[in-house]
Amino acid sequence: MLELSKRFVDLVEKNAVKLTKRVIADIKKHPATKTYSTYDDTELYNRVFNVYNEFGKWMSTKTTVDDIKAVYTDLGKQRRKEGFSLSEVIQTLVITRRHIWLLVQSEGYLNSALDLRLAIDLINRTIVFFDRAIYFTATGFESKD
Repeated sequence: MLELSKRFVDLVEKNAVKLTKRVIADIKKHPATKTYSTYDDTELYNRVFNVYNEFGKWMSTKTTVDDIKAVYTDLGKQRRKEGFSLSEVIQTLVITRRHIWLLVQSEGYLNSALDLRLAIDLINRTIVFFDRAIYFTATGFESKD
């Protein structure tokens, strides 16, 4: 991972608590995620925090599609058993992804063409990760077991 790209990953991980609180606030008030408003706050916090706290692992070139599949297929199965709708789970992942870009923008790291290029690279990798996470969450959610 390039040094500046690593800086962006470190930024996300360092701000995992702040990001988690912002995401939870959005999830709790978003009309498309109503079940989450009644969900246990501590459990919800831990779930969102883990995504941000392990962001570097997910952005690593060593993370495979199978790694994402294993985690998020299980997540989809678990959310179905917990009574969430698939659309709520997907919307929550979208909100979680969106807050990464909002953080990068707000921290003033986009001051040069190189910063912008590396931020775009990070966001592209983030989008690919979350697209895969959403897909495998949906397949897990829809599975019969």
